[in-house]
Amino acid sequence: MKRKPPVQVGQVIEVEIHGQGHNGSGVGRYNGFTVFISLVVPGEKVLAKVTLVKKNYAQADLLEVIEAHENRMEPKCPIYQECGGCQSQHLSYPEQLRLKEQQVRDQFERIGGFHDLAIHPILGMDEPWIYRNKAQVPFGQNPQGEVIAGFYANQSHEIIDLESCSIQNPDNDAVIRFVKQVVRELSIPVYHEKTHTGILRHLMVRIGVHTNEIMVVLVTNGKKLPHKEILVSKIREAFPQCQSIVQNVNDRSTNVILGRENILLWGREVIYDTIGEVKFAISPHSFFQVNPIQTEVLYDQVRKFAALTGEETVVDAYCGIGTIAMYVADQAKQVYGVEIVPEAIADAQENAKRNQMSHVHFEVGAAEKVMPKWLNRGIRPEVVIVDPPRKGCDPELLDAVVGMKPERVVYVSCNPATLARDAKYLAELGYETVEVQPVDMFPQTGHVECVAWMKRG
Repeated sequence: MKRKPPVQVGQVIEVEIHGQGHNGSGVGRYNGFTVFISLVVPGEKVLAKVTLVKKNYAQADLLEVIEAHENRMEPKCPIYQECGGCQSQHLSYPEQLRLKEQQVRDQFERIGGFHDLAIHPILGMDEPWIYRNKAQVPFGQNPQGEVIAGFYANQSHEIIDLESCSIQNPDNDAVIRFVKQVVRELSIPVYHEKTHTGILRHLMVRIGVHTNEIMVVLVTNGKKLPHKEILVSKIREAFPQCQSIVQNVNDRSTNVILGRENILLWGREVIYDTIGEVKFAISPHSFFQVNPIQTEVLYDQVRKFAALTGEETVVDAYCGIGTIAMYVADQAKQVYGVEIVPEAIADAQENAKRNQMSHVHFEVGAAEKVMPKWLNRGIRPEVVIVDPPRKGCDPELLDAVVGMKPERVVYVSCNPATLARDAKYLAELGYETVEVQPVDMFPQTGHVECVAWMKRG
């Protein structure tokens, strides 16, 4: 007979925190039962109230810190505890880095079975604040009926109104504050999620950090946008560096922020930014790393692990708009990128043309289908780069990678658990993981990025 969980919802428990979970929450045990608690530091003793009980774990809210750890910090953000955007502002930055590095080591040992792997010290930021070049905020109303815009509270769809964010580029904050005020003045109806009524759903702001260009995207529930001419005029007047104002239409009842249709209200359809010496066009739907400083650090590690001499053919799976493919292209003979999203490939092709990279080629399709076709055409890469989403690579994709018999595989990951899983799978297929380099792309959060490389045995 299975043991009943020793806690119940509403119970107040005393817990010692011994570790950190993948989402930044603390991990403790109560009578041997795992409990996840946010806003705590490993090494602390706390009082917490149980909010959720599952078969193998519970979640609890922090009530009181009984014994504080020396690495506990006063959060910089005044709404940190309510907002769900950051998970680690209560930790000193050195402690954040230590825990992220430890998370990578733990995942490779526990999931991958690697015990003597060369995992390098994590590469952090000198200034781990105001780094994000992109903001997406929902609009709504508070109980008094006033228009608000901000981030969702942790694990909810309650909007926390905000005036500034400690990790956002200050220009993002300024645009959000301004648009929110104009929406109030013009009485533009905001979206109500429960009733699927109202018009303005989200505001997205993108900044070209190296070009100082701004894109403003107004996400609406249908094509109607009252007073759009006035709104556009006011944004242009307040922000001369704004080069693109777009209305994105999303009339579906969904948590996905952007719809499929973009209507250009003013300016260009894209803004530009650079990574290293390469210039990229960024549209509303483009995937572009949100931390420009650490993106170069991350991509420099890709170049280092790829060890290119100028004579190699490189394949970039999950290539997106071609950022990694073009960042390494100056050191490669030929580069081939594949991506399943047609719009991303169209952007990648334009980016290659813009940067006069005639030796960089892109194709639409599922990588596991396209790569065998390339192999049949005689394309035999020395290096394959993969940069999958959080769920990692499907076995079919990894089989296709191995089928091309590259000398090296360079794996960029935003989830060390799936990276460790896939590294184990590749090891069974003859590719030994040699080095792993963690990179802190998202300070003040629980997320960690890694670059690993595997060599053919």
